[in-house]
Amino acid sequence: MKDASPPPHIVLLGTGGTIAATAPGAATLAGYTVTEGIEALTAAVPGIATLARIECRQVFNEDSRAITNKMLLRLAARADAVLADPDVDGIVITHGTDTLEETAYFLNLTLKTAKPVVVVGAMRPGSAISADGPLNLYNAVFLASQRQAGGLGVLVLLNDRVHAARFVTKSHTTQVDAFDAAEQGCLGQVHDGRLHLYQAPMRAHTLDTDFSLAGFKTLPRVDIIYDHQDAGLHLYQASIQAGVQGIVVAACGNGSLSPQAEKGLRLAVRQGIACVRASRVGSGAVSPGAGDARRGLVCAGSLNPQKARVLLMLALTRTADRAQVQAYFDRY
Repeated sequence: MKDASPPPHIVLLGTGGTIAATAPGAATLAGYTVTEGIEALTAAVPGIATLARIECRQVFNEDSRAITNKMLLRLAARADAVLADPDVDGIVITHGTDTLEETAYFLNLTLKTAKPVVVVGAMRPGSAISADGPLNLYNAVFLASQRQAGGLGVLVLLNDRVHAARFVTKSHTTQVDAFDAAEQGCLGQVHDGRLHLYQAPMRAHTLDTDFSLAGFKTLPRVDIIYDHQDAGLHLYQASIQAGVQGIVVAACGNGSLSPQAEKGLRLAVRQGIACVRASRVGSGAVSPGAGDARRGLVCAGSLNPQKARVLLMLALTRTADRAQVQAYFDRY
């Protein structure tokens, strides 16, 4: 009789967030602080050790609203190094939910691997009566151990649903069912110990992107400016004076710009700043305009402002040419 196959080797990279937090009371769901490391989180999940040979590594331990570009680069470098080990079958990254989608999309564009990469978080602290973190983490390790989860880019797992990093967004402030992909839907779900996949992401990712972080210690500075009625010009002037390399506008409706936003972007383009029209609306794609090329603007398509910022930063590590940057937005 042949020996049973060895269990998959899954590395957990801890970064902090609500999943690693505790609050003063069991019914307290806000005002918590990050207190637990990745090893403590894993040890508190019954049965997780039966899923895989688990190794825990702490990258940092922060609330995700405090994550910086330098921390993103550090996380990506650590993940790349782990994934390059032929003995590692996949990784799980614990992360705060406030900016989880940004980190997941950044990794989706930069990691060079076909191995499963799963980003997981929680909406309730571990001290809560009905904490969602333990099951989310259990399911994330299970997902990362499944071969069919490979080659799909970076995945996000919360509330039993499997999402593509490119399309998922946080759409509720507090509920455990906070993450969705309104137009595209989830890729599948983990239910009762089984993985059910229904579709694959259609945008290029991981091995098929042009982005490499080798040698980068910093990323181009990109601001997001929120457009609205009676908007002022001062935010654009401030960004220009601060020396940013890109501006993403969270524009109205279908990427419509207020008069002052139009003026601010003209000023920015004249200074060689890359400018992107996204939308503050929660779903749908911004339609490319016939005047975008003439005005030197890039259309974000279906990327929300925060993800448009991520892609623009990476695009600017390669080129400042408007047409090429637009091509990146059309592809990724």
